[in-house]
Amino acid sequence: MKKLVALAVMASLSAGMLTGCGGTRVSRVDAGQEIALTDKWNDKDSSLVSEEMIGDMLSFPWIRDFRASNGTEKPTVIIQRVRNKSHEHISAETFLNDLKRAIIRSGDARFIASGAERQDIRSEREDQELNASAAKAMGNETAADFALSGSINSFVDQVDGSRVTTYQVDLKLVNMESNEEVWNGQKKLKKFQEKSSYGW
Repeated sequence: MKKLVALAVMASLSAGMLTGCGGTRVSRVDAGQEIALTDKWNDKDSSLVSEEMIGDMLSFPWIRDFRASNGTEKPTVIIQRVRNKSHEHISAETFLNDLKRAIIRSGDARFIASGAERQDIRSEREDQELNASAAKAMGNETAADFALSGSINSFVDQVDGSRVTTYQVDLKLVNMESNEEVWNGQKKLKKFQEKSSYGW
């Protein structure tokens, strides 16, 4: 009888250990669903900020003035640089791609590839001139009318077990010909996180 009880206890402990060790579970979720595990900048922040700021940019008078001077032609925009000045690592490439998508999806402006991308395409055209029967001609690139640039900053306020992290994104649009700043936008995100019993 004692042996049976001992075996039952050992089996119960083994089951508990297996459950504890193998307790990790992975499941697929909708890519558009936000799952915020920390107060750090995430992909949803990037998407929301880019869409809102590009929407604001396209609502300013510069685009109306451009159309008045150029008929039905759409303005062309190039992204120069968005600097990450925050306290954490933020994927600038992801944010830039979100900005590009927002510009292209709007249908109100055209997007011009960046310097590095243009150089790659030029190399491809040079290769086509040597090897393709109907190569695209050099010197026909579309010039950018406006340049978009900016920065991402962050501020952290922490007291005892509570922390507030504020992200501030500043973007500006400059006329490439006149250097006139035709739009200046700012978006702030504030996140509140309470310290758990396990720490941050």
